[in-house]
Amino acid sequence: MDSNPRTGRPSAIAGYEDWPAYVRSNPRHVTGAPASQELSDALGVPGASGPPAVTVHWETTHDGVTTSQLSWQLGFGPRTTGWLARPAGATGALPGILALHCHGGNKFGGADRLVDLPDNHPSAATARAGLYDGRALASELARQGFAVLAHDTFAWGSRRFDLSTPPWRTASALEARRAQWRQDGVVPSAAEDYNAAAGFHEDTAAKAAGLLGTSLAGMVAHDDLAALEVLAHLPGVDADSLGCIGFSGGGGRSLTLAALSPRIRASVVTCMMTTFESLLPAYLDAHSWLLQTPGLWRLGDWPELTARSAAARFLVQYALADELFPEDGMRQAHRILESLHSPGRYTGSFWPGGHVFTAEMQDEAIGFLAASLALAAPASAS
Repeated sequence: MDSNPRTGRPSAIAGYEDWPAYVRSNPRHVTGAPASQELSDALGVPGASGPPAVTVHWETTHDGVTTSQLSWQLGFGPRTTGWLARPAGATGALPGILALHCHGGNKFGGADRLVDLPDNHPSAATARAGLYDGRALASELARQGFAVLAHDTFAWGSRRFDLSTPPWRTASALEARRAQWRQDGVVPSAAEDYNAAAGFHEDTAAKAAGLLGTSLAGMVAHDDLAALEVLAHLPGVDADSLGCIGFSGGGGRSLTLAALSPRIRASVVTCMMTTFESLLPAYLDAHSWLLQTPGLWRLGDWPELTARSAAARFLVQYALADELFPEDGMRQAHRILESLHSPGRYTGSFWPGGHVFTAEMQDEAIGFLAASLALAAPASAS
């Protein structure tokens, strides 16, 4: 933890003190296409200096899937951890999928909620049980024949801020939460305590991003674009057959990545589609800074951002009882998407239930990705 020696105030961006210098040195991600460049500039996505060097830490095979733990160092902040999952015994180049974890109010972990690991943290198991119908999405995709990379993005998991000594505003709010826990006789886990702090700290992270000329969504997109380059350059991955998939906040990341990178041929957006107008006034507080970048509406509505992708096909899955989105907003977004894209470019499906990526929805998404990326004879999802 760094602090100002003159005031004793703790750092508001502990673990990321090199972030401002990085953004100053790499102020602008260049996409090569005007439509995607406008989106990149609106989000303030910083540039990068090519694919990072990747270290492989270990590899294990279980239940038909070979999983490797990888890591790489971006130009600032903590080292990124990711996991590559692929079918056991696979040979030749496979279609590649970037699996994008949700927000979930859980920044203690990240992509570990998407992968079957020998030592999954309880917080990952809880997220999987509550949001993914008990499935490890990346491992399931690998079981069906894909090479899947799931990585921690900016502010999550291995890329989280150091909040061991939280900045003043976060500390004040966290102490109130801890007092409530004590009153209720609750002893929070380390993950629960961190996630409470990170929930309050997200406003500070977004404020810092804005000061630096970027945004929380722009920084997340920066990390996701880097991970996409990692995936494209891994052995055994067909760089011309790449897709991405995400639920909730991961769905927003999937849409953004497809709009920013022509590498993406197919994008699944699950439980993360509406019109901006439908969020006002009652649903605004249901969402994080990932969805609500200042000024983004000037480029068009959320569904209209898909038109900035030159290559991708989109599957958008809506949950009719989603607590975070009004049904009229989802249906309006669906109509906009139908007007923007031919049936071959856009597929929308409406599902009963709430804000959960059910097994049946995952099966539909896997089938869509298999068809879009020409995966030969995928196995039936279990």
